Amino acid sequence: MSAAVALAIFLVAFFFIATEKADKVKVVLVAAGLMAVLGLVPGAGVFFSEHEGIDWNVIFLLLGMMIIVGIVKQTGVFDYLAIWAAKRSRGRPYRLMVMLMVITAVASPFLDNVTTIMLVAPVTVMVCDRLRVPAQPYLIAEVLASNIGGAATLIGDPPNIIIGSRAGLTFNDFVVHMAPIVVVIFVAFVLFTRVLFRRSFHYDAARAAEVMSLDERRAITDPRLLVRCLVVLGGVVAGFGLHAVAHVEPSIVALVGAGVMLLVSRADVPEVLREVEWPTLVFFMGLFVMVAGLVHTGVIAAAGTWALGALGDDYFLAATALLFGSGVLGAFFDNIPYVATTAPIVEGVVAAAPDPGVGQALWWAFALGADFGGNGTAVAASANVVALGIAARTGHRISFWQFTRYGIVVTALSILMAWAYVWLRYFS
Repeated sequence: MSAAVALAIFLVAFFFIATEKADKVKVVLVAAGLMAVLGLVPGAGVFFSEHEGIDWNVIFLLLGMMIIVGIVKQTGVFDYLAIWAAKRSRGRPYRLMVMLMVITAVASPFLDNVTTIMLVAPVTVMVCDRLRVPAQPYLIAEVLASNIGGAATLIGDPPNIIIGSRAGLTFNDFVVHMAPIVVVIFVAFVLFTRVLFRRSFHYDAARAAEVMSLDERRAITDPRLLVRCLVVLGGVVAGFGLHAVAHVEPSIVALVGAGVMLLVSRADVPEVLREVEWPTLVFFMGLFVMVAGLVHTGVIAAAGTWALGALGDDYFLAATALLFGSGVLGAFFDNIPYVATTAPIVEGVVAAAPDPGVGQALWWAFALGADFGGNGTAVAASANVVALGIAARTGHRISFWQFTRYGIVVTALSILMAWAYVWLRYFS
């Protein structure tokens, strides 16, 4: 009975989020409150449980990076990069989109896709404002590119960190097994965007000529502060890359970086805190509690166990189910709690596999489905929610369905290509 109630609350809340009939922050808070009042979450454990509660690593990673980005923004470097990008693309919309997507996809495997979006999105908004073109298509394309590119490494996408820890997979394992198909899918995606966003490519020769005449160096308002910020940001990036070796969570790295950035910049703290996307953070907390209700009442575990149990000893069919199932479920549930919940089920199936290579193939199918499923809807991955928050704050609002109608198509393309890759590499 409790599982049915939890599922009903989640589906009703998702309906209101998807149709935008009510503010999404209000919706998740009401839904989370109902889960708690009805005893569908583990009481106070929702604040402390790693698998059945709020993922504070995600929340504090976002908070730390929002503070860092807010301070870096004061130097004028985002305006500098916007003018530079506009000039290099010569104001050509498709060329600009490709440039921004490549920057995003190359950065995402080494930072994480949330951090990459937080750094690239402000630049995108500024360059689009300069060229007087709508920023929404460019932001959507960047998020999709980020979720694809982040799948290539252990640290590029939060679900990969969970899978790597559970399966004992290293950074190099992810590069060897995930990076090849990620590169192929990204190239296909870049070519596909020419068709996908074709209605958004409006070239204004006069506006492009005006931008070409600008001197980007004049955009830097405080060179000394910029140097200090870049040094701290470089340390944060290095910390992200070494977190698995140093056993320090990325959230701690981001918070320490934010603290150091506040010290070296001597910024006004209240002013910096106004740059934080508080509605986005609250939305995430409410969403985590909603998913915790499904986890605690056994909804997700029951669905996963039933699906995998029905496959018997056909491991290619199991890999197919994991890939497509994760792509579908990952599109409707935030892929971080989804992966944390489903990973133990996958681990049990892998343990029963007759060959270690087959077992590892199941992990890769799971990772590919969860990562690419993150593009499915506007709430499927952390980067999506962050980008929509930045877009709303800067006056370029992206609706749930505006994002989702592109995301579903790209997810379907990615999953099909990944399925062919899994078959050819591990089962043919």
